[in-house]
Formats: sequence, C-alpha cells, structure tokens
Amino acid sequence: MELWDVYDSERNKTNRTMVRGTDFKEGDYHMVVHICIFNSKGEMLIQQRQPFKEGWSNMCDITVGGSAIEGDTSQMAAERELMEELGIKINLQDIRPHLTINFDNGFDDIYLIQKDIDIADLTLQYEEVKSVKWASKEEIFSMIDSGEFIPYYQSLIQLFFDIKNQYGCYQTIKK
Repeated sequence: MELWDVYDSERNKTNRTMVRGTDFKEGDYHMVVHICIFNSKGEMLIQQRQPFKEGWSNMCDITVGGSAIEGDTSQMAAERELMEELGIKINLQDIRPHLTINFDNGFDDIYLIQKDIDIADLTLQYEEVKSVKWASKEEIFSMIDSGEFIPYYQSLIQLFFDIKNQYGCYQTIKK
C-alpha cells in the first residue's frame, strides 16, 4: 500500500495522507515528479514502459516519473524515482524543478538534468521499464505522431529541449 501526502490548492501539506488508487476528496491534491536527462549531444534519455504496466503500457516516455510518497519532498521523490527505475543516483537537494505543471489532482514538478550516462550501466526496474535509449527531439516528435510515445504536446517536449540548460522561459543566449 502506497501512501501519498495530501496537499491543498496552495501546495501546503494538509497533514493528511491518502492511499494510492483511492478517490480524491474535493480540494485535495498530490505531487508527481518527472525527470528528463539530457546528454551533451542534446538527446533525451527515454524509456519504454513494460507491456504489462498499467497506464500507457508498452509506450515510450520521458526519462522517469512517478508520485511522491508520504514524507517525500519533490527532490526526494525525483531522486527515488531515478534510483528505482534506472539505478541512477543524483543529488537533487539544491536543485529546483524547471517547471511545475498543475493537473486536475495535483502538481507535477519537472526536472531537466544534463548528464552523460552510459546506458549499459543502468539497472532497469523490471516492473516499470522495458528498455531505454537516447533520442533527439525529432525522434520523439516522430514517436508521438506514430503513437509509440505518450501523447504529450509536442510544444511541451520542445520547451524541455529549449530550456534544458537554464531556468526561465525566455531566451538567454543571443542568436
């Protein structure tokens, strides 16, 4: 049984928890994290979800993601998801998410990390991840179009690639 902290609309913990899979009460929210790892070639590490995984089975997704559990900070949840799903240990304690996206039942903190990783060194979590690979933005767009990738807005993926080396959403590099 997985317990989630319950937050209010202002992202304050309510000192209550809920069991994953139960219905949300009006005004209750939970925290989710996603992490995109980019290499020095500008490619994103993507994963293919297991065919037996509930929700988006057998589809490709960004590097990792998941729900924060009881007691997690956003950074702790991101570190845990990276370790659980891919065996990657990264200290995110002083790192802020690049974006937070609100959704119906919560908050999704998105971390954009620059790190060259040898795929052969990864330990894939059997219950979650079938395979991983490095992919360009164009490859991801093509996979979204073909139905192989979770149907994120291409503009969101574009934004991840555009701001991966900076905070904020305006161009800081002069062209």
